[in-house]
Amino acid sequence: MAIVIIRQDGKIPIWQEALKKAAPQIVVYSYLEPHPKEEIIMALVWKHPKGQLMDYPNLECIACSGAGVDFIFEDMERPKALPITRVVDTMLAKDMSEHVIAVIFSYLKYLGHYRVDQMRKIWKPMQYRRIKDFKVGILGFGALGSVLAEDLVRFGFRVQGWSKSTKSLENIESFAGLDQLSAFLATTEILVCLLPLTDDTVGILNASLFEQLPKGAYIINVARGGHVVDADLIEYLENGHLSGACLDVFHEEPLPTDHPFWEHDKIHMTPHYASVSDTESVVPQIIENFRRLQRGEPLLNVVSKEKGY
Repeated sequence: MAIVIIRQDGKIPIWQEALKKAAPQIVVYSYLEPHPKEEIIMALVWKHPKGQLMDYPNLECIACSGAGVDFIFEDMERPKALPITRVVDTMLAKDMSEHVIAVIFSYLKYLGHYRVDQMRKIWKPMQYRRIKDFKVGILGFGALGSVLAEDLVRFGFRVQGWSKSTKSLENIESFAGLDQLSAFLATTEILVCLLPLTDDTVGILNASLFEQLPKGAYIINVARGGHVVDADLIEYLENGHLSGACLDVFHEEPLPTDHPFWEHDKIHMTPHYASVSDTESVVPQIIENFRRLQRGEPLLNVVSKEKGY
């Protein structure tokens, strides 16, 4: 029984080393090296080549090395009967929260704007804004969103969250379901998207949603590029309804050099690095599930195939 690592970002050796260090007795292969495919019972994947999973006749589990599993569902050639697991990691959530909070403070204090002025040698102070001036709305109020919400409250922000089902967190207003989405949007001045990417959420950041936000609202997307309708975002930035956007994720990554986002003065981009799965905190989860497979026990953090997350 063995694990195969399938990813295309050059990080296979890092994950191989971390797994072997934590559990030397477990055999771990890279899919790029010769290996006995019939021995593989777990595939540890991240944006794997589509169809690759069908090479393993005794595969029992598809283990995502991150929190988002949309790329697995996009592989229509995967063995669909197999369970899919994902990472639930407090460190990942804290990293995401720190990134978003940094973006929000940069927006409040015009740091990006001043950086552009510096390059143009423009000296033009602006009236700065305070925490109390904004209500932050978190679209996608799950494990990541809840950590962010609690951190923002500690800074003194007014915070509200929207999800499929009602959540109960102290000092945070919760909205749930499509019938409460409009009310949530109407009072959200900084919108943070942390939704999973599913059939229901593809393209949710579109003209209809932007129209329901207050004039001057700011968009932060740290979920998936597929949530954004790019042309609609540009339209609402240019007509002044949205004041700006910070995007960490895109439809195609790296973003093509001819994409209009690169040169748009109201868009701040980061290279899909808001939070990255850390091997130290993730590897123990992978090892535990591998051992559960060996023992025939229920797996941890199994993805709902109906919900897509």
